[in-house]
Amino acid sequence: MNRFVNFGMRLLEGLIALMLAVMVVLVFGNVVLRYGFDSGITVSEEIARWLFVWLTFMGALVALQREEHLGSDFLVSRLGPRGRQACRVLGQLAMLGVCGVLLHGALTQMRINADVRAPVTGASVGIFYAAGVVFAVGAAVLLAAQLVRTLRRPGETEGSAP
Repeated sequence: MNRFVNFGMRLLEGLIALMLAVMVVLVFGNVVLRYGFDSGITVSEEIARWLFVWLTFMGALVALQREEHLGSDFLVSRLGPRGRQACRVLGQLAMLGVCGVLLHGALTQMRINADVRAPVTGASVGIFYAAGVVFAVGAAVLLAAQLVRTLRRPGETEGSAP
C-alpha cells in the first residue's frame, strides 16, 4: 500500500511541476507580449488562475501525505505517549470531518457551476471546483490511513503535533 501511495505522490509531484511550468510560461509569455509587442494571450490569465488553484490543492495533498503542514506542539509535547496519541487521533478525526464538509461544499459548487462557462476558454467552471473534490477525497484517504496507523501503534506517535 505504501508503495502505491508513494508512486501516486511522485506522479502528483510531477503533475505539480508541470502545472507550475505551464503557469510560468503563460504568465511570462503574456508579460513579454504585453510590454514588448502590445498584445497578449487572452487565455493565459484564466488558465494560470485555474492551474494555481489546482496546484495549491494538489500541493496540500503532498504536504499532508508527508505530514509537513505547519503545526504547533507546545501543549502536545508536554503530554505522555497516550496523551499525544489521543491528540493525534482527535486531530485526524477533526480533519476527516473537515474533509467531509469540504467535499460536500465543493461537490455542491461543482454541480451548480457545471453548466456555467468560463469567459475566455468556455470550459465548465465546474472544473475549477473539482480541485476541492479531488483534494477532499484524497485527503480523507490519506487521513484514514494515518488514523489506522496511529490506532495500530498505541503509545507511539509519528509526530508530536496532531
